[in-house]
Amino acid sequence: VSHSRKGNCYDNACCENFFSHLKSESLELFVPENETELMQQIDDFITWYNFDRPQLKLKGMTPIEYRQTYL
Repeated sequence: VSHSRKGNCYDNACCENFFSHLKSESLELFVPENETELMQQIDDFITWYNFDRPQLKLKGMTPIEYRQTYL
């Protein structure tokens, strides 16, 4: 189910941005050999992205730090 208009990436900009980082910072650098490795690599990237990767848009905090600070 899609909640955005067809062909309009701006409706889903946050997800598009995340997947761009996933591809350029993980999948293009370390190509998984099978589905199990792919799933583990994606899981590791999501954990790293949320807990360890600072975001300029979040005042230099990780998403988890930002959430704990402001919510």
